[in-house]
This record gives sequence, structure tokens and C-alpha cells, in this order.
Amino acid sequence: MRIRIEGSDLPGRTFGDHRGVHVAVQRRARSAELLDPRPGDAAAATWDLDCRVRETPDGLDVTGPCVQGGPGARFVYLSWGAVGDSGDFTMFRRAKLMLDGVDPGTLRAAARSGTLLGRLGLTDARGGPLCAAVRPPLIMWSAGTPDATG
Repeated sequence: MRIRIEGSDLPGRTFGDHRGVHVAVQRRARSAELLDPRPGDAAAATWDLDCRVRETPDGLDVTGPCVQGGPGARFVYLSWGAVGDSGDFTMFRRAKLMLDGVDPGTLRAAARSGTLLGRLGLTDARGGPLCAAVRPPLIMWSAGTPDATG
């Protein structure tokens, strides 16, 4: 299965003292390994994450290179950072896309279809980069291919 994250409404390239703001998916247990950093002023940001789904006594469990946390508390980190002239990414904020917010029926349907799609706005209520634990209604989870879900 794959998890496809589609972010819209990015907050811009500046936040407080931070310039060159970018957002990326963080690899599990490797905070310096970032998947496809996107500039904070992009029209949209999309990431496709390979993962595995297995049946457990408590339901389906999702794991993979970019899935963080233990069983029952899995999530994907979106890391916000400033990219300087040297190209270095200095993280200043993260959002946790909580997989426990996915309805079990939606997760089962996604396992069958091969895609779990999460759509969210990336700007918080104060105009900054979205952070903290993110669950519905801030993120909408659905099953199927992006084309099939509209």
C-alpha cells in the first residue's frame, strides 16, 4: 500500500525569523533524511510513501520507512524547516499526521485499493505552518487512487 499526502494552502517562505521555509516528510528514526522538500510558497505539495499493512489482533497496522510511532500510535511527520544559502534544512516545527484518525473501514478499503489518501491544508489558524497532532477534520482520509477520489 502507499500513503499519498496532498497538501494545499501552504503558508509562505517566511515565518517569524525563519526564511526559506520548506516542508518535507521525515524518514522514521532519521530526522535528517527528508523526502521531497517543498517550498512554503508552492501551490501544493504531494508525497507518496511506501508502506506495509498487516492484520493484528487490534486491527490493521501500518508500517514503513516514513511511518513513525508504535502500534496504535502510528503517524507521519511533516517537518518544517528553513533552507539557507548552503541548502541545509534547519527544522523548527513538525506536524504529526496521526494514522489513528483514519476510520478503520477507510483503512481496510485503502489496503484493498492500494492507496490511503490524506488531504490537508498546511497553514494553521494563525497563518503559520501547520504543527502538532493532526487528525480529522484537519486532514481528510480516503481510500482509493487520487483520480478515483476526486
